[in-house]
Amino acid sequence: MIKTFIKCIREYKAPAIVTLLFMVGEVFIEVLIPFYTADLVNDIKAGAPMNEVVRVGVILVIMALISLCCGAGGGYMGSKASTGFARNVRRDVFARIQRFSFENIDKFSTASLVTRLTTDISNVQMAFMMTIRLAVRAPLMFVFAIVMAYTMGGALATTFVVVVPVLIVGLLAIAKKAMPAFRAVFRKYDRMNESIEENVRGMRVVKSFAREDFEKQKFAAASDDIRRDFTKAERIVALNNPLMTLCMNFNMIFVLLVGAKLIVESRGAVIDVGQISAMLTYGMQILMSLMMISMIYVMMTMSYESMKRLTEVLNEEPSLSSPADALTEVADGSVDFEGVSFKYDRKAQEAALAGIDLHIPSGATVGILGGTGAGKTTLVQLIPRLYDVTEGCVKVGGRDVRDYDLETLRGAVSMVLQKNELFSGTIRENLRWGDPDATDEEIAEACRLAQADDFIRSFPDGYDTHIEQGGTNVSGGQKQRLCIARALLKKPKILILDDSTSAVDTRTDALIRAGFQTYIPETTKIIIAQRVASVEDADIILVMDGGRIADRGTHAELMARSPIYREVYEQQTKGGEEHE
Repeated sequence: MIKTFIKCIREYKAPAIVTLLFMVGEVFIEVLIPFYTADLVNDIKAGAPMNEVVRVGVILVIMALISLCCGAGGGYMGSKASTGFARNVRRDVFARIQRFSFENIDKFSTASLVTRLTTDISNVQMAFMMTIRLAVRAPLMFVFAIVMAYTMGGALATTFVVVVPVLIVGLLAIAKKAMPAFRAVFRKYDRMNESIEENVRGMRVVKSFAREDFEKQKFAAASDDIRRDFTKAERIVALNNPLMTLCMNFNMIFVLLVGAKLIVESRGAVIDVGQISAMLTYGMQILMSLMMISMIYVMMTMSYESMKRLTEVLNEEPSLSSPADALTEVADGSVDFEGVSFKYDRKAQEAALAGIDLHIPSGATVGILGGTGAGKTTLVQLIPRLYDVTEGCVKVGGRDVRDYDLETLRGAVSMVLQKNELFSGTIRENLRWGDPDATDEEIAEACRLAQADDFIRSFPDGYDTHIEQGGTNVSGGQKQRLCIARALLKKPKILILDDSTSAVDTRTDALIRAGFQTYIPETTKIIIAQRVASVEDADIILVMDGGRIADRGTHAELMARSPIYREVYEQQTKGGEEHE
C-alpha cells in the first residue's frame, strides 16, 4: 500500500525532502534555545555584565528567527508537497476509474467511488502532511529533548521515567479505543453519499410523489449515524488533553519541588535556577511531542482505512483491456454473434443471454423488440465490448471484438441510450463529443437530421445555449434528439439506438429514421424499440424473449408466423400507442 502511494509523489519528492530538512532544523534549534536560556538565567543570577546578557540575548533572538524561518519554510513546502501529492492521487484514481468496465464500476458502486475521490483523498492528504512534518518533528523532538534534559538536569530527569510510560500507555489505549469508530465512519459515508445521489438524480420523482419528508428523514438518519460514530470517537480522543495536563502538572511539580530542594541543599553546585527553567521547557517539549505522536497515530488510523480504500481502486485491474497486438482499424459494420451466452455474474445460475447466433451485414438496419428483461440492451452492449461474452464470440468487421483496441472498437460504434447523458456546457460543446473537429455546418446538418435544429434555434442563444448538468433544462425528447445528433457526428460504422426515440412522437421518429438512410447509408443501424412503427421498415427484426432470439425476419414474415410480434403490433394499432 505504501509503495502504491509513494509512486504518487512523483514531481513533489523535492518539496517533501526539503520539508523534512526544515523540520530537522527547526527541532534542533528549539532544543538548543532552552540550553542558552538556562545559561542566560544563571549569568544574570551571578551578576554578569550587561554586554554578556545582550550577547546571549542576541544569540537567542537569531536562533528564534532561524526556527521561525524553518517552521515557515517547512509549512510552505509541506503544503506544496501534500497538495501536489493529493492532486496526483486524485488524477491516478480518476484515470483508473476511466479504464474500468461496467463490471468494475458495479463492484465499487458510484457513491463509494465519489467518497474515495473526495473524503478519502482529503484524509490521505492530511496524513501525508503529518508524515513529512509532525511524524518527523515529534520523534526527533522527543529524542533530542530527552537527551538535553539528562544533559541539563542529570538525575532530575528521572521524572520522565515515570511520566513518559504513563502518557504513552494512556495515549495508545485512547487511540486503540477510538480506532473502530473511525473505521466504521467511511462505510457510512458511502451510504450517505448514495442517499444524496439518489435524491438529487430523482428529484422530480421525489417531488411528484411528495416524498420530501421521507427523503429528509432518510438522509437525517444516515447523517446522524455518522455523527454518533464521530462523537463516540472524539469523546474518547478528548481524553488526550486531561491526560496530557495531568502529566505536565506532575512533571512541573516534581521538577520544582525536587529541583528547589537540590538548589538549596547544594547552594547551586549540583543544579541551578537556569537548569530548572530548562528542565521545565524540555519536559513540556517531551510531553508535547508525545501528544503529537498520539495525534499522528489517530490520524494514521483514520487515513489507513482511506488508504486501503484508495489502494483497492488503484490496484483494481479493468476486467476489459486491449490485447497486446490489438487491431486498430474496423473493416466494416458487419456484426456476428456465434454461440453467444452471457452472465453478468459468472456464478449466476441463469444466463442473461443464451444461444445467440446472428449475422448482420454491414449497412443493414436491424430492429429489436421484446419485453422488459428480454436481453435487448444486454445484446447490444456486447458489440462495443462494454461486457465480454461468457461463451462464444462477437465479431465486428469479421474479427472478434476482443482482438480490437478498445478505443478503436468503441470509436467505430455509437450508442444512444434511452437515458443518455448530456454534460454541463453549451449545446455545441456537447455535440462535439461526437467529433471534436466538427464544423458549425456539420453540427447543424446532424441536428437537422436528428430533428433538433428547430428547437435549438428557438433558444435565445441557439447552439451556445448552456446545458445544465444531466440536461435538466431540456425535455426528454429534446435530450434524446441531441444525443442522436451527437452520435451522427461520430459517423460510426455501427449505430445503436437503445429505445432512444421513446420520448419523441411517431412523426419525428419517422423523420429521424429517414435521415439515417440519407446521411449514413453504409452504417449498420440497430434499433431497440417498444413501438413496432419504429422497426417495421428494418431489413431484419429480432423478437427477443427470455434472453433468446424467439424469432427473426421482416415485418411481413413476423406478422405471418410470430404470435408475440403480431400481438404487440395489434395492441399498438388498435387504440394503443399509435393513437395516443
